[in-house]
Amino acid sequence: MFSIFKKELWAYFGTLGAYVVSGLFLLICSLFLWFFDNDFNVFNIGLASLNNFFVLAPWILLFLIPALTMKSIAEEEQNGTLVWLFSQPMSITSIVLGKYWAVIVLVVFALFPTSLYVYTIYSISMPEGNIDLGIICSGYIGLLFLSMTFASIGIFSSSLVKNQVLAFVIGVFFCFFCFYGFENLASYNLLGNFDYTLQKIGFFQHYISFTKGIIDTRDIGYFIFIILIFILFSIQLINRKK
Repeated sequence: MFSIFKKELWAYFGTLGAYVVSGLFLLICSLFLWFFDNDFNVFNIGLASLNNFFVLAPWILLFLIPALTMKSIAEEEQNGTLVWLFSQPMSITSIVLGKYWAVIVLVVFALFPTSLYVYTIYSISMPEGNIDLGIICSGYIGLLFLSMTFASIGIFSSSLVKNQVLAFVIGVFFCFFCFYGFENLASYNLLGNFDYTLQKIGFFQHYISFTKGIIDTRDIGYFIFIILIFILFSIQLINRKK
């Protein structure tokens, strides 16, 4: 697993890929939070809070993470190197986890520069330092768990098809539907008492708890369960290709 992990990291950080991804994420977030005149702009809401960042970031990561994972398995299969990996003394689980954790490291690398937002909010608040760091830390924990879940879906999508573009499209669809699809369906109130259950199936309600400063072990357990499910599905799909 560590060999695959190092190989994937080199593929990202040995080229401009990791830095472009990090820069793109930071640029989009910065434009919406500090420059564009929109509902996400920190100056427009008049509060020393990063809540808007935690609302905006999932929608960017929803596209960004599938773009990172789309080549994970699909490219290997397309180039014929997946057969070579099968011949090496490593398990399929090691292959999947090595690629998965490399993506997570890249996501953390992309999120790290956003700590500048915390410093900026801290500095411009009146009086200085009048911010709730507990809610901000909780929001980052929730965003990390959500990113890890998106990454597991992306790996699964890449295992599903050979074509990288198709893997990206499938990954974005699954991430969107799991994050907001269930929540949106429940808002129509078509299923009566089952609407609440439908909300809890999706990611949104579990993620939004973190942005309110609530770190619930049930939400953490939910995300870990979903991650394991998609990782296991990926392993099974690759095992069938062997």
